[in-house]
Amino acid sequence: MCRSRLVFPILLLLAATAQASDDDTPSYAFGAGMQRMPAWQGSKDRRDQAIPYVDIDLPGKGELSTADGLTIDLISGEHWHGGVYGNWLWGRTRGDLGQLGGKVASLSPRFQGGGYLEYAFDKRFSVGGHVAHDTNGAGAYAALYADYRLPDVWYIQHSIELQVEGMNGPAMRRFYGVTPGEAATLGTQAWHPGAGWQSANLEYDAFIPTSRHTGFALAVSYGRLYGNAAQSPLVRQFGSTRQVTETLAFVYHF
Repeated sequence: MCRSRLVFPILLLLAATAQASDDDTPSYAFGAGMQRMPAWQGSKDRRDQAIPYVDIDLPGKGELSTADGLTIDLISGEHWHGGVYGNWLWGRTRGDLGQLGGKVASLSPRFQGGGYLEYAFDKRFSVGGHVAHDTNGAGAYAALYADYRLPDVWYIQHSIELQVEGMNGPAMRRFYGVTPGEAATLGTQAWHPGAGWQSANLEYDAFIPTSRHTGFALAVSYGRLYGNAAQSPLVRQFGSTRQVTETLAFVYHF
């Protein structure tokens, strides 16, 4: 699924939870950039999207990131963390659909809310998962991930993350289903998929400093659709199981 791009009012929610102790070291980063992403989930074409960049990390309290969404840590253990999770999920407009525009349904973006649980083995390696539900629909989503911070190269900080994502039936049908009417228009078979794992994604993230308080944030994600998502006529005949997203933003941090 397309992660990221949280709405800014959530900043107020996270800020309200933050009264960090003297031992905490909060970090704040703001910027703007461009993202090149699949035109729609399963598309073989891509589109460019201007994006804000926000990364607010309040140790022991939570994090707000336009890359990974909102987390509010209600456990705050030495190794275990967990609590509230939220994120913003892109839809697809008629323009995004290209040749399919007007032939299959456009989808509005939606906010997801749910929970997460994470175990940090040390400061470099963590594993976890989250579940979330559309706040304006029947779709539900789940993900399992492993994140490893690589050794710094010069002043460059970087990491890799492997994530496997799944959807319930309504979410799978929303993005990958084909109704009988749409099938007749497209000349394909109808597709009514059920719940299942949907994609696997490997992402590389890096921060390249240009001064004490500025730098470039880079992210490259390579994903593969499988299961019911990959078998959708939208993907097999008009799209691709290969999903690549690249993001570059200029950031001010303190």
